[in-house]
Amino acid sequence: MRNKFNTAFIMLLFTAFQGLASELDTRMEYVENYSPYAIQNMRMYKIPASITLAQGILESGSGNSELARKSNNHFGIKCGSNWTGGKTYHDDDAENECFRTYKTVLDSYNDHSEFLTKNKRYSNLFILKIDDYKSWAKGLSKAGYATNPNYASRLITIIEELKLYSYDEEIKTPKPIVEFISSHSQDILSVNNLKIVKAKEGDTYYKLARKFGLTLRQIHKYNNTKRFNQEILKVDDIVYLEPKRFRSKKNKSIVLTKNSSPTKISQMQGIRLNSLMRKNHFSSPDEQLRKGEKVFLR
Repeated sequence: MRNKFNTAFIMLLFTAFQGLASELDTRMEYVENYSPYAIQNMRMYKIPASITLAQGILESGSGNSELARKSNNHFGIKCGSNWTGGKTYHDDDAENECFRTYKTVLDSYNDHSEFLTKNKRYSNLFILKIDDYKSWAKGLSKAGYATNPNYASRLITIIEELKLYSYDEEIKTPKPIVEFISSHSQDILSVNNLKIVKAKEGDTYYKLARKFGLTLRQIHKYNNTKRFNQEILKVDDIVYLEPKRFRSKKNKSIVLTKNSSPTKISQMQGIRLNSLMRKNHFSSPDEQLRKGEKVFLR
């Protein structure tokens, strides 16, 4: 009897773990898809990207709620008396409430920024520092953005679990990378639909960061390297100019043609190291993988 109970308990824990891992993957994929919108609006409206992304995740169920899927409304914004755009009706705090609809998700992000900047009850938020996400979360709750008394703590938890505060530092980036690419002779290549360059003789992470308008922190983060490591790169080393993806856009899996490691596969395939390790249950970034092993990329 005890053995049956233990087995059932272990299965329950395993199922719960799988559910949490799946939710984390969904949230991380949401961040990958929409962080450019949040960063763009942070630069324009001075709203922390971490707050925008956390609200999008919470309000839209990481883009999976009916309101998000059918109406592109990612922030649960209701119509209000001045709204002249599309409308849809859902039960919320009351029955059959009016919510805004948008043609695209980007429209929803832009309207969210306009909603906060033009509504007087949120004016005190813009006195806060842009990297003070905790005060922003508490200020949103205090101003009545949501009726849930735990709204601020839920936003803060999402931000800290996903390290969304790192996106708030993007406001310090001198210029978006797209403005730099055309003016440099170094070829921009693609891995997993991501912009990369191959190192030339004498290149360092610092030189490439300066060349393409990135911070040193960013380029090390994108390439799973130690911060402030300025060693000379080997010729043809792959260097990513934007964050890696959580999965492959092309291949479900690969079979290794030579010995490798999770770190090397991450760099060759353009997949985030933590995501690759989680999909394959690798124990270490430097785990020795043998020729012929199958590695899942999705």
